[in-house]
Amino acid sequence: MKTVSLCLLWSGLVTGLATPPSSPPSCRFALDWTQDDVVKNSDQFEWDLLYWEGQFHQNDVSYNSENGMSYDGTQLDWVTGERTKKHPFSAASKEALQIMVYAHAIAGSSKAARFLSPDEPKKAPKLAASIMETKLKTYLQFNATYPGFGGFIPWMTTSSQNIEPTWDWVNRVPGLDNGELLWAVYGCISALEKSCRASDRRLASEWQKWFDYAKTTVDKVFYQGDGHVCAVTKIGDQKLPVDDPKQAYACESPAYLDDPYEGELFTYFIEFFSGLSKAEKEKLWVAKRAKLVSVEYDVGGIGPITVEQGYWFSAHEPWKVLELPYYDVDIIRRLHHNAERVRTCNSIVTKVPGLFASVNNSTDPSNDEIIGYISPAGIVSVASQKEQEHDVITPYGAWPTIMFDKSVGLAWWWNMLQGKKMQNPYGSTESTRVDGKLVSALVTWDSKITTVVSLLGGVGDLVRRKMKVDGIYDDFVSIANHEYSRVFHDLKGEHIEMCLPKQSVPVAGLEDFSSCKQ
Repeated sequence: MKTVSLCLLWSGLVTGLATPPSSPPSCRFALDWTQDDVVKNSDQFEWDLLYWEGQFHQNDVSYNSENGMSYDGTQLDWVTGERTKKHPFSAASKEALQIMVYAHAIAGSSKAARFLSPDEPKKAPKLAASIMETKLKTYLQFNATYPGFGGFIPWMTTSSQNIEPTWDWVNRVPGLDNGELLWAVYGCISALEKSCRASDRRLASEWQKWFDYAKTTVDKVFYQGDGHVCAVTKIGDQKLPVDDPKQAYACESPAYLDDPYEGELFTYFIEFFSGLSKAEKEKLWVAKRAKLVSVEYDVGGIGPITVEQGYWFSAHEPWKVLELPYYDVDIIRRLHHNAERVRTCNSIVTKVPGLFASVNNSTDPSNDEIIGYISPAGIVSVASQKEQEHDVITPYGAWPTIMFDKSVGLAWWWNMLQGKKMQNPYGSTESTRVDGKLVSALVTWDSKITTVVSLLGGVGDLVRRKMKVDGIYDDFVSIANHEYSRVFHDLKGEHIEMCLPKQSVPVAGLEDFSSCKQ
């Protein structure tokens, strides 16, 4: 009885409770709300959002129920909005988002249950654990077939029972995406370990074995020496074991994984779990320091506001705060709060009806093909990269704002969904042009579930608990505080309020998807 009580207490501390409404919201529910309503009743709006974003979590839409693996997403019919061409591939980053949601469901989150199993929320923890069990079998089969990856995962085709590297990732593996995956798994292990169900605790130990194996191979697969970590590693032969005398690893290019953004997750994995010496680990942080830069936003009468210089200042870049408890470090939390002041107010200054992030471009209605992918989308004045595209905005651009003020972040999410075709039977749509003339008729993990994970609070609480058990939490806080305090001292602009949207996506001839009208 005492064990059950402690389990229930843990779930309550992690997740809180919410009361479901009597009936589900309409597919085009965003049009039923005003901005003022969203700000004043953000909890209820969030509940509607979680219900419809959860419609994405279906077999053959977002994941493969046979092997537990994610798909990148699914394209939509330009007229109806119903699913058409599945993207039969995925990456460790999509896996990370999937696993983070499951971690919260296993921990007892009513919000995660709303997403996964709104009609029968009590089934959500068992459903999530079941998929994690299936997924682990798939991972282990991949490791046995392709031991040269050392337990890490490339971009892969996930539509068959046994996953395979995509044609362009044969004998290649990325570091950044695997850093995202590793800490997501770590958070999920934390949830499984605290579960009341014995089967979950057994699953935790099995996932821990998978995680522990990556500790033994990361040096050989990714570490180049002198503090340099390969952004992408070339593998001599993916079918040979890591320790085979004929096996070889080398950085694909001098483009090392030394950014202070999402790539830093992998650095922390190496810091805490690799076999490198203390001296070599210190070199990791020295090698990164040149890219941690302080800049000030001062545009259109807004500012100065001190922020960490972005690469593009895309909303994709702060991903790391979803996974590690960075906001336990005062200077980092304040700095990222400033970033959201800039992110939201810049769109007011530039009269843009949404927020920028790396995202899929619009669909060409003549052939239903996605025009391409836009990486360079952010805020030029506080980015190192000045050549950018600002024709497309995306709802997931609001997730970092949600981490600081749910009402303001959801107001921006809502504002972009006012555009035509921006809701469909699987929730929010990928992106819209700022002129309202086209959308990306697509649903993906990146553009949807980053928002969901943000509403869940990321997995920082789960990761913090396990870090403390493993004796690495204090070191994390010490390193993070030291690296950021070297560069940032007195922050300007902390008195400035984040901005609510003022512009609307124009009505420019599009019609809403016929299967999702008001």
